[in-house]
Amino acid sequence: MGSGRTQRLFSYEVHGHRGGRPILIRGGRVVDPSQGLDAVADVLVVGEQIAAVGVGLAAPAGAEVVDASGLVVTPGLIDVHVHLRDPGFPEKETLETGAAAAVRGGFTTVCCMPNTNPALDTPERIADVVERAAGLPVRIYPIGAISIGRAGTEPADWAGMAAAGAIGFSDDGDSTRSSAVMRQALAWSADSGLPIMVHAEDWTLAPSGVMHEGDVSRELDLPGIPAAAEEIITGRDIELARLTGGWLHVLHVSTAHALDMVRAAKRDGLRVTAEVMPHHLLLSYEWVAGRRRFVWEDTVVSGPCPDPNAKVNPPLRPEADARALLDGVTDGTFDIIATDHAPHAASDKPADLRRAASGMIGLEVALPLLLRLVEAGRLPLITVIDRLSTAPARLFGLPGGSLRPGGVADLTVFDPAAEWVVSPETIASKSKNTPLVGMTLRGAVRMTMIAGEVRYRG
Repeated sequence: MGSGRTQRLFSYEVHGHRGGRPILIRGGRVVDPSQGLDAVADVLVVGEQIAAVGVGLAAPAGAEVVDASGLVVTPGLIDVHVHLRDPGFPEKETLETGAAAAVRGGFTTVCCMPNTNPALDTPERIADVVERAAGLPVRIYPIGAISIGRAGTEPADWAGMAAAGAIGFSDDGDSTRSSAVMRQALAWSADSGLPIMVHAEDWTLAPSGVMHEGDVSRELDLPGIPAAAEEIITGRDIELARLTGGWLHVLHVSTAHALDMVRAAKRDGLRVTAEVMPHHLLLSYEWVAGRRRFVWEDTVVSGPCPDPNAKVNPPLRPEADARALLDGVTDGTFDIIATDHAPHAASDKPADLRRAASGMIGLEVALPLLLRLVEAGRLPLITVIDRLSTAPARLFGLPGGSLRPGGVADLTVFDPAAEWVVSPETIASKSKNTPLVGMTLRGAVRMTMIAGEVRYRG
């Protein structure tokens, strides 16, 4: 990766239709896990499809030629776990601003969680999101609620929502309180083939917790959330998956023991999949105390103490957990990487962590964060792209994830060496809640293409 081009990005541009003009992306490092490909090559796009991948491809008459020397060309990134806050919270995010953030971050497809107001718990509400998202510059697929109102006590209409366009079901933001409802959902999943995507947290162990329970929470005199809160519900839902044969997808795993439970479930042949977030791989709970140091790195940068933008759920954990989670990526226990993009207005993040909302934005910083692990030699780039694109496309049956000729032309082009400063001016999301503000990241998206149309140029 190395050093090289330096650019501070202060604007972004979202593009509409290209009118079918062929485009030849020439001389980039093409990384396509679906083909085991990592080599300098050209990519030719004609219409909505990848027409060819190879060396020295000729440009068709009238084609746009993009010089991708020094850039990386990959299948479009896919995020199956974002919060777009629409309907109900326009001060945080909307479908439109979330779409702008997604393409700015290199994402061609995102799946939005149902903790909106009202919750996405009926076929009509799912259909509304599908209809309003149709004209936006990114593919958006809704995830329906497991329970009515996400209250965790009464099953929602899963079949109706699936028919309206829901690609999975979750009560994310909370665990489904009733084990009986969770059992029903997983039994239905066994027949439908759609995932039940669970937020694992025992609500009785963390009613007022604001960060990981441990040395830092005691130092700051803040109520903590024990790792056991996540692990108890992870264990419950794995056993219900064993009982029913349903597809359990464990969201945002953050502890080493929860990862071990997922690993054991996979060894037992259960249909259990799991995801990890960039912030749980690279940030520890020290960030809440204003000690900003990336896992695997030595430099500490001072920040606010406590930092409300470092309050997430599940919380940032000790560095030992982050190191164990990385092992879960390298050994394949984690099927995918997602962002848990969780925008909040500035008023939702007061300095008093007891009153601050949980969550941080992730769509625009995910790729640069993961590139730190590539630069440090901790992850191969092809593994990062697999977990961010090829694997989620395959697992959830979504478009893209491959640059094979004949496939849909969803792709991302980024400069791994370009540096930029995280600031309100460089973030397209309506919300700016990230503990990375003021820090310099390396890795900038230069083009996001969906179905042959350039939706973003940076």
